Amino acid sequence: MTEKIWTKDFLLITFVNFLMYIIHYSLIVTMTIFTIEKYHASEGMGGLAAGIFIIGMLFGRLYAGKYIDQVQPKNILLIGLFASVITIALYFTIHSLVILMLVRFLHGIAFGISSTSTGAIASKIVPESRKGTGIGYYALSTTVASAIGPFIGILINGELGYQVNFVFCLSVIIFSLLMSVFVNKVPVTPVSAAENESVKGISKYLQKEALPISIVAVFVGVAYAGVLSFLTAYTETIGLVTVASFFFIVYAVSTLVTRPFTGKIFDYYGENKVMYPAFISFIIGLSILGLSTTGFTLLLSAVFIGIGYGTLIPSSQAIAVKAAPKEKIGLATSTFYMLADLGAGFSPFILGLLIPVLGYRHLYLALSVLVLLLIGLYYILHGRTAAAERKTV
Repeated sequence: MTEKIWTKDFLLITFVNFLMYIIHYSLIVTMTIFTIEKYHASEGMGGLAAGIFIIGMLFGRLYAGKYIDQVQPKNILLIGLFASVITIALYFTIHSLVILMLVRFLHGIAFGISSTSTGAIASKIVPESRKGTGIGYYALSTTVASAIGPFIGILINGELGYQVNFVFCLSVIIFSLLMSVFVNKVPVTPVSAAENESVKGISKYLQKEALPISIVAVFVGVAYAGVLSFLTAYTETIGLVTVASFFFIVYAVSTLVTRPFTGKIFDYYGENKVMYPAFISFIIGLSILGLSTTGFTLLLSAVFIGIGYGTLIPSSQAIAVKAAPKEKIGLATSTFYMLADLGAGFSPFILGLLIPVLGYRHLYLALSVLVLLLIGLYYILHGRTAAAERKTV
């Protein structure tokens, strides 16, 4: 008998995660251009305003990852959401570039705590035999938010202004906090004081079994950060900014269509059957994006990026969770997201410095080469081991 995925708690935690990422994406796609226009900053500083949030997420995940397998994840989620309410309210106090950076960083910490908690809770309540499918469905909440969030953010900023976008985000996070109250507590495996004391140094924050695939996720995050942080500015230079508002809608639809298949392929045929095609799709999407001259080619790139990146991240998370001991699922989830955030957090600033040298088009072509190299890195760190394990089954 197939174990049930769609329980009340799974639906609630997925919806709460969806709302949190709506806020994240509605702000991050507009923050670069907001910083450039409001404070006459450079592309590098604009990228830093977007990326410093993700650096804050890294610190939030460090905190959540250390404690999430020892205490009740729901309690950590409530702490993160309450902190998010406060930090989003602080957006209304911004009056300088320094304050903007500080608020973005603090918001990132709060978001890192709460999003790690939702991921850990979802991973714990999904049946073991359906990890690939279940985590894939959970990750759809992020995927759909990555389409709706930018669309709402760009629309509100263009029609009503940045302050209205902040009001929208504050309303959504308060509703998320209220929804999270109804999520049941999940079982926590007690850890003895002696066992907890035996864990030293970096092992308190990182799960070693999750590290190989998480290292791959660092560079996948770098490639996608180039899309997320600079798409609006890029499409303004090529006269396709109107079409750009639909980019993430097409991205999400392509992911939604393929996710049910990729999750089942993962569970029944192994991760390599999913990961290698996803890398290739991501490469094609980035290449088309860099060469785009029409609305059609821009949206076509969104299809391939949606299939590629939209498959790589949830599949990589499933690999990280499967590799870890059951009592360390929360730490494995935190480890994966921390490293993925590391790539996505620092790269907007670095890529912003490269844009005056390369230009937007060559930047996306260079990122497609980066993903091509990632195929080899994945094979070395995980792919060959996964293939050998499949042969012995």
